[in-house]
Amino acid sequence: MLCEVHWMKVGIVGLSGSGKTTLFRALTRGAVRVDPHDTKAHIGVVSVPDERVDFLAADAKPKKVTHASIEFIDGAGRVGGDDGRASLSAAFFADVRQVDALVDVVRGFPSIAGDQPTARQDLRMLLDELVLADLQLVENRMERVEKQLHGVKKGVTTPGTIEMALLERLHKHLEQGQSLKTLELSVDEEKSIRGYDLLTRKPLMAVLNIPEAQIGSPSDSTREFHASCEQAAIPALDLCADVEMQVAELEDEEEAEFLESLGIAEPARNVLIRECYKTLGLLSFFTIGEPEVRAWTLRAGSKAIDAAAAIHSDLARGFIRAEVGAFEDVRAAGGWEASRKSGATQLHGKDYEVKDGDVVYIRFKV
Repeated sequence: MLCEVHWMKVGIVGLSGSGKTTLFRALTRGAVRVDPHDTKAHIGVVSVPDERVDFLAADAKPKKVTHASIEFIDGAGRVGGDDGRASLSAAFFADVRQVDALVDVVRGFPSIAGDQPTARQDLRMLLDELVLADLQLVENRMERVEKQLHGVKKGVTTPGTIEMALLERLHKHLEQGQSLKTLELSVDEEKSIRGYDLLTRKPLMAVLNIPEAQIGSPSDSTREFHASCEQAAIPALDLCADVEMQVAELEDEEEAEFLESLGIAEPARNVLIRECYKTLGLLSFFTIGEPEVRAWTLRAGSKAIDAAAAIHSDLARGFIRAEVGAFEDVRAAGGWEASRKSGATQLHGKDYEVKDGDVVYIRFKV
């Protein structure tokens, strides 16, 4: 059974001066106190903007409206090396080891010193550092397992010898400079290394932090960066973190006017959150009732019984049927009750695969 995702955790990383903390402030709309000299990570939980929830709430007029949530972690910018760029060190990634996905913020604007952006090289450096950080973790684990194997006779198979064989495979792959995403593992092997929190196994997306003048007018270097990301199968988008932070500090009406003046349809933070969902293979479904309209997060491929369990274990235990309406059909009908009366909803069994945007009502008996 695929379970509910209470909220996903996304780690924001980037080289010094990339604007990653500015982006964090924009995403959290300044709700989290940020000290640029702090050596601790900044953490903020953000409601996921979703116009579908807004429509359903306007129709049902519930007492409570609950959007899905996402937790962003701005890792402390610890670096090693005299120039602050020579090595990020394992400590740099300590704050984001346990996240579900990583967002790498890359500088796409001239530095304060006037240095031109080197976006592709900066991205490559971070990818290499992810590999090195995993290599160090695997080597540390190998040392511990090796101590456990003292006294084990050669040729005898134990959980320790099985783990060591797998660690050696991981080590060889990383030594060749390759991400562990490209290493084929069995289902059992994937389960056994889940607790390692290997960085190069995590979904990764890149954000190119561009100057305001390039919004809507990508430069040659921006196009080259996106081409490099596409070649590496890394989802990428560009935004101006400074503008996003300004937008985030405005009231909704002012925000709309400001975005219109820049020719922007919506804040890039909304696009980024949707891309995070896509990168992680997540979807949203909705429930409607007088007390609450709520968005729930599930893994893609989840069944109706999973949706029931996400809402409450009793619904899964006494599951009879799921009444489901695709959001677009519900909207076209004028709302949930109208869609039920028009026959736009359908009854499904527990094995129905939930789609993104489904409005779900669970019929159950316990």
